[in-house]
Amino acid sequence: MMARQRGNGESSIYRDDDGRWHGWVSMGLKENGARDRRHVSSMKRAEVVAKVRELERKRDAGTAGAAGRAPTVGQWLEHWLDTIAARKVRPSTLVRYRQLVANQLVPGIGHHRLDRLQPEHVEKLYSDLQDGGLSPASVLQAHRVLSRALKVAMQRDRVARNVCALVDPPSVERDEVRPLSGQDARRVLEAARGRRNAARWSVALALGLRQGEALGLTWDTVNLDAGTLTVRQALQRQPGRGLVLVQPKSRAGRRTIALPGPLRDALRAHRAAQAAERIAAGSRWEDGNLVFCQENGRPLDPRSDHRAWRALLAEAKVPPARLHDARHTAATLLLQQGVPARVAMEILGHSQISLTLGTYSHVVPELAEDAARRMGEALWG
Repeated sequence: MMARQRGNGESSIYRDDDGRWHGWVSMGLKENGARDRRHVSSMKRAEVVAKVRELERKRDAGTAGAAGRAPTVGQWLEHWLDTIAARKVRPSTLVRYRQLVANQLVPGIGHHRLDRLQPEHVEKLYSDLQDGGLSPASVLQAHRVLSRALKVAMQRDRVARNVCALVDPPSVERDEVRPLSGQDARRVLEAARGRRNAARWSVALALGLRQGEALGLTWDTVNLDAGTLTVRQALQRQPGRGLVLVQPKSRAGRRTIALPGPLRDALRAHRAAQAAERIAAGSRWEDGNLVFCQENGRPLDPRSDHRAWRALLAEAKVPPARLHDARHTAATLLLQQGVPARVAMEILGHSQISLTLGTYSHVVPELAEDAARRMGEALWG
């Protein structure tokens, strides 16, 4: 049975000499400009009609996939990295995504067709990665990358579901926060006196700035008269570009912080010392207007900054600690001094108060005891 003549763009349904029903749907044009006609078939006419209507629905809604065979997981991940993630994440983050895709995801599940990926495939991948010695934290990172890529695939109707939502990711215990004690923090600041860039460590311990935020500070964001400092950017090392200034990851990262009086004085002294270095450097000075820089005005290398921190701790006879622990120290001291958690959140640049309270839960019992003491004084004197 032959189909009647159809106009351009219309779908057609017919039965062949063997009794099988066929349907053709015009979907538009392919990337090469050729007409994109999709074919479905079944022994039952009702099934063909349903398939044709579904293709028409996807075409009209703009959710139909490209013509041809469905991509593999590996092909979709590469597309997602190159055309989607590359426009949304920082270059350093993209590098990590590519490492996880190339080293963990593609070797394990890259050969599967995207629309046929099953939760069991993903579960086996995670088990194989952990059995191979990959840390749970790295497996969790791979899970998050895969989930984000599949979320976009689902939004674009490439897959019916995000199978990562059906799989339990590896559990990772949060690293214990180990802040310096108030006494050790004061010993570090005392040891820093007289050192070059001494105020660098005052900013770390008093304000809790991240390393990149501190090294990316410029003098136009520091108002010593008003006693404020504004975080607008961070120094970051990027592949192929070296050290560059980047915007904070979130709106909460862009913030203005009030300066303690002693820190304001320390920054004034630091600015005067830097002015003298500028004169001494003469033509060698590269003016980036950075608050903390090398003797020629160039940015401080984060690796040398780490070494300076470790040397400072050794001189102060303080137990070894990560540079990020200076940020934890600032947060802990803020909460211990009775500063409201929401204010501490804003100073630290956290996007959610749950992050502040979750990270520094070791301080909560002390706060609860202090609250009970204050309530007792308010009611019973």
